[in-house]
Amino acid sequence: MPRPGASGLRIKSPDLLIAESGADLHGHGLRRSMGLFQLICFGVGAIVGTGIFVGLSDTVAQAGPAVVVSFVLAAVTCVFTAFSFAELGGAIPVSGSSYSYAYATLGERTAFLVGWCLLLEYGVSVSAVAVGWGQYLNQLLGSLTGWQLPAALANPPGEGGVVNLPAVVVVVLAAVLLVRGVRESARATAAMALLKLAVLVLFCVIGFGAFRSGNLSPFAPEGLAGITSGASVAFFSYIGFDSITTAGEEARNPRRDVPVAIMVCIGVVTVLYCLVALAAIGALSADQVAGRPAALSLIVDRVTYSGIGGTVIAFGAVVAIASVVLAVMYGQTRILMSMARDGLVPGVFARVSPRTATPVANTWIVAAVFAVPAAVVPLDMVMNLSSVGTLAVMAVVNVSVLVLRRTRSALPRRFRVPLFPLSPLLGVAFCGYLVYGTGPAVWLQFAGFLAVGLVLYAVYGRRHSRLGDGDGAKAEIGAGVGTAAEPAVVADTTDGTGHHGTAASSAGTATGAP
Repeated sequence: MPRPGASGLRIKSPDLLIAESGADLHGHGLRRSMGLFQLICFGVGAIVGTGIFVGLSDTVAQAGPAVVVSFVLAAVTCVFTAFSFAELGGAIPVSGSSYSYAYATLGERTAFLVGWCLLLEYGVSVSAVAVGWGQYLNQLLGSLTGWQLPAALANPPGEGGVVNLPAVVVVVLAAVLLVRGVRESARATAAMALLKLAVLVLFCVIGFGAFRSGNLSPFAPEGLAGITSGASVAFFSYIGFDSITTAGEEARNPRRDVPVAIMVCIGVVTVLYCLVALAAIGALSADQVAGRPAALSLIVDRVTYSGIGGTVIAFGAVVAIASVVLAVMYGQTRILMSMARDGLVPGVFARVSPRTATPVANTWIVAAVFAVPAAVVPLDMVMNLSSVGTLAVMAVVNVSVLVLRRTRSALPRRFRVPLFPLSPLLGVAFCGYLVYGTGPAVWLQFAGFLAVGLVLYAVYGRRHSRLGDGDGAKAEIGAGVGTAAEPAVVADTTDGTGHHGTAASSAGTATGAP
């Protein structure tokens, strides 16, 4: 029987996290099939999508031509946090990502809340991204065939529709590909990532060809407040880079490749976003772009006086947004798998198919659950809440780097955060600044969301925790982490990743009862 009342301050050591990674509780393992190129494409696939193809017009509505500054401000926030993700992703190469990092540093209750926020980030992002997919799909159908889905089937309630059928379709298609295997998913993501990068580069060429400097004046009509609000909206465009760390158990050399992939993705995406934003405003005034659906296609059509260019952009957007759904759903299933191995969510999420080496039941449950909001929730109702949840997770990751440096300074790290401890502290500060820009209404929604998470942890997670049961693990309590005997280092049998098949001796004596 699970033991109730166990402390939410239990710490799970990095060595134990690594030793238990790579397989479900029945020994069915994940496959290490992703190299550096696949990880980079996976990261680009997870990031570039609705945020730039659909959300650009919302960012312009807030910041005007200063949208470029908003993208830079959002990128700076991501860069500081990306440093922290890169260090932790190389030091603790497991599928749990920020959930596992919080478990290893800040305790079980915080880890559960991080997992709860990741459910918001990944799951709701899937829904939001899928909603944007329908806009471009309809435009593409109209350009190619002259026929479009009726508004009742192409938009959610509140935006002239009854159910967003394309959003459901793209979620189901992503699930079908994910259950086939990570190798197939990685190949598809890589192909789609390269295609959408090519489409955005084409847009920049067209946009800069019609560039008018007068469109940049007045540059910041709403001043600093508009830039900050725009950055909070633009931040949604960067959501997904952290999903690279969820591939820690399926990357061939995660200690080296995960940090490199994160930094390359942030650099490439930031440069591309700034160029796209500048080209868009230079080609068409901010007033004409603000609030317009499928803005990039609209700009190309206006500039070229032809529907061909807009059709190409629409095709690229359909591919781009589909790849985001695929990559983000992948990250969501791996987070839930890690939480299920720890007993904090039902065990069905941890089951790996011995035939496909994927969590099949997990994937279909996630697809079924998030197809519903994708079909009926308007995009603007979830973007800000999802951004706040992501910013909260990023703040926790920056704090985790600070704690892990103190408690496990000898832990092997292929990448170290530069300008430590200033860099993670700035990461926390920038996250707080962007949360401030979302406004009190979103803060209250997020507070309610966290309250629900605390109730779920108290009712289920705390009672079923494997650490609480003493099932194969020694718990370390909050302040005692630094004084507990160091757990034995996992014996690496391959590339230093400590994946399934490695052995770890038992941890040292804990400093408190679980």
